[in-house]
Amino acid sequence: MAEEIKVIVFGLAHEEYGIEVEKVRTIERMMPITRVPKTPSFIKGVINLRGVVLPVIDLRGRFSLAESEETESSRIIIVAVNDLEVGFIVDSANDVIDIDPDFIDSPPEVVGGIKAKYLRGVAKIGDSRLLIMLNLSEVLNKSEIIQLEQQEV
Repeated sequence: MAEEIKVIVFGLAHEEYGIEVEKVRTIERMMPITRVPKTPSFIKGVINLRGVVLPVIDLRGRFSLAESEETESSRIIIVAVNDLEVGFIVDSANDVIDIDPDFIDSPPEVVGGIKAKYLRGVAKIGDSRLLIMLNLSEVLNKSEIIQLEQQEV
């Protein structure tokens, strides 16, 4: 049996997603976001988190899902990918669980309207729960990372 991986579970458009704990820096409540001109619509802007300016991406917009209003449970998950820290706006951050990598299947072409390239796989938890595992390096693809890094003036 492979070593279990710890995963942060978050909600987005009535689906559950997972990001490995080691890629998550913090989970923050919603805070004021400053818009940045000439960025894709899913890049909501930047936040000042304890003196560090970080870009913020709306994952609903990134995956072409319907936008929703911010709620009391909305969160910004700060992740680190390839030396870049970015905030993801999600509907809720629910849980930390352990997943056996043997129970992660390859992603189908589309899950919940999201293309397979953004997904690492789908984890089966128990008998009925599925967790969509994100492929963070694709969610933040290289050209967008370059664009984000150039905004950090």
